[in-house]
Amino acid sequence: MKKKIIDADPEIYAVLKEEFSRQNNTLGLIASENYVSNAVLEAAGSILTNKYSEGYPKKRYYAGNKVIDISEEIAIKRAKKLFNCDHANVQPHSGSQANLAAYMALLNLGDKILAMDLAQGGHLTHGSKVNFSGKLFNFIHYGVNRETEKIDYDAIRDVALKEKPRMIVCGATAYPRIIDFKKFKEIADEIGAYLLADIAHIAGLIIAGLHPDPAKYADVITTTTHKTLRGPRGAIILCKAEYAEKIDKAVFPGMQGGPLDHIIAAKAVAFKEALQPEFKDYQKQIVKNSKFLAEVFIDEDFRLISGGTDNHLILADLTNKMISGNEAQELLEEVNIVVNKNMIPFDNRKPLDPSGIRIGTPAATTRGLKEREMKVIGSCISRAIKNKENKIVLRNIKREILDICEKFPIPYNIPN
Repeated sequence: MKKKIIDADPEIYAVLKEEFSRQNNTLGLIASENYVSNAVLEAAGSILTNKYSEGYPKKRYYAGNKVIDISEEIAIKRAKKLFNCDHANVQPHSGSQANLAAYMALLNLGDKILAMDLAQGGHLTHGSKVNFSGKLFNFIHYGVNRETEKIDYDAIRDVALKEKPRMIVCGATAYPRIIDFKKFKEIADEIGAYLLADIAHIAGLIIAGLHPDPAKYADVITTTTHKTLRGPRGAIILCKAEYAEKIDKAVFPGMQGGPLDHIIAAKAVAFKEALQPEFKDYQKQIVKNSKFLAEVFIDEDFRLISGGTDNHLILADLTNKMISGNEAQELLEEVNIVVNKNMIPFDNRKPLDPSGIRIGTPAATTRGLKEREMKVIGSCISRAIKNKENKIVLRNIKREILDICEKFPIPYNIPN
């Protein structure tokens, strides 16, 4: 029991060491990824994983939870303060489960929900036919204007008035612009629908005041904790007081058993970090880096969806570069740049080989990269795509990226 992992399980230790090397020596530009602090990592790997605590603070189905209750109550208190909400449930294991719980709390199976189309920036849980959301509920979708590639609120209103959904979901996973929660609320109120704001990608920006706050508009808010929020992998649900009991029952016993107490503690640590003044500075730099990188791409003749970005991510159409999103993803990984392939609005290609790539700056900003590095990165991506068959050029680009990674290492020691 006292053995370290290097002795207890050399195979898994080798995996940890290899992944440490991969993270340290590649430039992570996936918009939904980040690096947690050492404090968050310590909490996530703590002895709290040993406890089973079905239920909620002071209402558990197991004994021995007095200390666990303190941890969860701290997490709840901090989440409510961060997002200025009446109630917080910090138990959901993922954003997908948070969304399912919110649907189950307020709706009946088969009810109609209006949400953003996956192919135009929405999330899998916003009604994809292969996902539980599309199987259990009747989703209809809105998208972006074909010319501006921005959300068309007049078109959404038209659909809402015609279809009369019981819930409207606002939020996206690949949308580089501001979301107007007030307009969504006006549409929802006009038809008597619930409004759910899925802010998984932009939670940190909202906390920092860099994006409009949905708290006074949405009935329920869901968010992951591991993207711009820079916490452990997991999620939370925030809501008005009148929906608190329904939300809690939908999470437990509705869809989850025992919560992950070690991850809840790690969420609490991340929330405390997000309450500090320097967290706002970090979020500001995320947006500065994203906007600067977008300008570099525009100068390099990349067509950016909607013409640029207001947030932490960029969606680039590679059609004029004569390369698919999947090919670009694989090519860039060869030079130690990690992005993800992504569909663009009105894409003519398939999801597994789409026309675009999605690029995000949260993780790179955590490592300390700023505008100067963004200029180099943008140039490297452009040169790699232009010279995709030139092994010499690609080797030189890889050296440039390795040099950046060496100057800005990830904030951990090698696993031991």
